[in-house]
Amino acid sequence: MKKLTTVGGEFLAWAGNGKAVTFALGRTLFKYDLDAAKAAEEKEKKEAEAKKETEKKPEPEKKPESEDKDDKPEPRKKPAYEATPTEVVVEAPRAKPSGTVVLRGARVITMKAQEVIDNGDIVVKDNRIVDVGRRGQVKLPAGARTIDVTGKTIMPGLVDVHAHIWPAWDVHKTQVWEYLANLAYGVTTTRDPQTATTDVLAYRDLVETGEMIGPRVFGTGPGVFSQDNVQSLDDARDVLKRYSQYWDTKTIKQYMAGNRQQRQWIIMAAKEQKLMPTLEGGLDLKLNLTQILDGYAGVEHTLPIMPLYKDVVQLVAQSGIVYTPTLLVQYGGPWAENYFYQSTDVHGDRKMRRFAPHSDLDSTVLRRPWFHEQEYSFPLAAKVLADIVAAGGKVGLGGHGQRQGIQCHWELWAIATGGMPAHDVLKVGTIFGAEGIGMAKDIGSIEKGKLADLVVLDRNPLENIRNTNTIRYVMKNGEMFEGDTLDQIWPQAKPLPRQYWWDLEPTPRKTAPVRPRITTTSNGASQK
Repeated sequence: MKKLTTVGGEFLAWAGNGKAVTFALGRTLFKYDLDAAKAAEEKEKKEAEAKKETEKKPEPEKKPESEDKDDKPEPRKKPAYEATPTEVVVEAPRAKPSGTVVLRGARVITMKAQEVIDNGDIVVKDNRIVDVGRRGQVKLPAGARTIDVTGKTIMPGLVDVHAHIWPAWDVHKTQVWEYLANLAYGVTTTRDPQTATTDVLAYRDLVETGEMIGPRVFGTGPGVFSQDNVQSLDDARDVLKRYSQYWDTKTIKQYMAGNRQQRQWIIMAAKEQKLMPTLEGGLDLKLNLTQILDGYAGVEHTLPIMPLYKDVVQLVAQSGIVYTPTLLVQYGGPWAENYFYQSTDVHGDRKMRRFAPHSDLDSTVLRRPWFHEQEYSFPLAAKVLADIVAAGGKVGLGGHGQRQGIQCHWELWAIATGGMPAHDVLKVGTIFGAEGIGMAKDIGSIEKGKLADLVVLDRNPLENIRNTNTIRYVMKNGEMFEGDTLDQIWPQAKPLPRQYWWDLEPTPRKTAPVRPRITTTSNGASQK
């Protein structure tokens, strides 16, 4: 047995007629030459033996056990041979539309503090917001196109920070239906904490270069698990190099990776490598409290005990952590998604049928567990969220990929059941999430200089939070789409290309179904 790397690798293969092994991490290809490794190890062994012969030092005195306990561990020895890396660099420009457009006349919920602009103007040039304000107070660029959105409400695009958007792995698709569904429902940025595979890195690049339609795709890559066997700070540094040096994820998920010391080593290494660490809640409040105290940036899933009181509320609020409760898969009670499946017609929704294959709808909608309404406890968990935000803390929106597209609205509506004011609920869906993934300089609010990610609604969500799903238009990165169809209307007018699952939609019967014929026999009995 031979350990080929302390960092990790994928796509292991033999090369050179079995004389070498190749593997990859991100854009880097490694080659481990077995003969070169053997020669290096033999050389190191000979040098060590020669050094031992020349050194005539007496045996060091053994220190008392009490003194040994505080000794710092020696730096880990570097391997005699390491695989040779080769970076494979392919460059492509990011997608960036061209043109200037003015959205005129809508109510604008900017998410800048409590600001709401009635009858506002938003000026977008290329993919950035260049001005926003009351109508008449904003200078309109010459030649700009004006889109009249009078009477509507504009808010920032939704930021789903716990978005498990998992396409079919291995064979990459040219268009992912899950991405279309989320964008159509106003989700313009996603962060997947635990992507299961690294395929998402390729999909991220396809969206960034405009070869695929979808929200912004960020992810942690596969989580940091207990099988990574972090036994020291050096081990943690090696494991996290996968993310900082090779996968370029900017963030990680510590997923029940060990005891408290191991978890602290991981967060220390993350800080050194400028990675933002979130973590798995794990259905354990005591565990969550220590993780919050240790300085993790985010905690995923519900704190499982409710109600919670001032001590925990203040700890969460003052720590600065972003708490993403994912009530749709709530800990400590029936999942909130079942409530929405029971109370809304998902299967018959025309928009859902456009953006999801019929087989996927059937598999998730037609046969589900049923709970009486009084059994649901997510309003109790939502009350804790309202208390945390009222205390100055931050809560994130996490749809968890439960029903691609609509799930983020369900999650917001579930959060609102705890008494959180509607404006704060919208912050959960926008600016808090942007801050939680380190992207608040570019997204999360409608402000000058930020990326043009926004949603145009037919009705005002400040009056009724369920109006978040009255989507007329979605703008992502300066490109505007119709919410019901994803046909693009700016900067070009072009329909959404035909999707493969549209041809798989069941066709209505052309004839009446065959029914049993009932006849009567001579003795009066009925037969089918």
